[in-house]
Amino acid sequence: MATLVVNGVKREVQAPADTPLLYVLRNELQLSGPQFGCGLAQCGACSVLLDGKEIRSCVTTLAVVAGKEITTLEGLPARWAKQKNLSQADAEKTLHPVQQAWIEEQVPLCGFCQNGMMIKATELLERLPMPSVPQIKEAFTTDGPSPHLCRCGSYTAIIAAVQLASTTMAKGGKA
Repeated sequence: MATLVVNGVKREVQAPADTPLLYVLRNELQLSGPQFGCGLAQCGACSVLLDGKEIRSCVTTLAVVAGKEITTLEGLPARWAKQKNLSQADAEKTLHPVQQAWIEEQVPLCGFCQNGMMIKATELLERLPMPSVPQIKEAFTTDGPSPHLCRCGSYTAIIAAVQLASTTMAKGGKA
C-alpha cells in the first residue's frame, strides 16, 4: 500500500511500488485525464505535474512519487483556486485559465494529446508568465523528456491558447 497526494487529496493505493503512476491514476483512482499514448515517455499524453514540474506518468513509478504533490488535468482548477485564494464556492465553478483558453480557442480536434498539452502549458505559465511564441514552441518541443505530439496538428491553436491563458492569468483569471 502506498500513500499519494493527488490533486491535493491524500489517497491510499494498493499497487506495488514499481507500478507506473499512469496505471494507478487511471485504473485505481479513476482519473481519465492522463492518457496512455506510447508507454515510452515519447508523446506526452500521460503528463502530470509532480511538485509543479511536468513528468511522464507512463514511466514514473509509485516509488518515485511517494510524498510528492501530483496534479492531473482534473486537479488544475483546484490548483488555480489555491494559487488565487478563491473561496471553496468559487473554486468549484472555476476552470484553470489554461483549460478555459483551450475551450475558447477550440483547441482539441481528437483531444487525445490535450491532457499533456494543458499540463505542459500550466507548467510553462507558472514558470514563465508571459512567454514569447519561440518560448512556447521550445516548451512543447525541447523542454522536457521529449516533444509533445499532436497527430491532428492543432499546434497553432495550442500556441494561441497558451497566449490567451497567459494574458488571463496576468489579469488574475479574468478574461
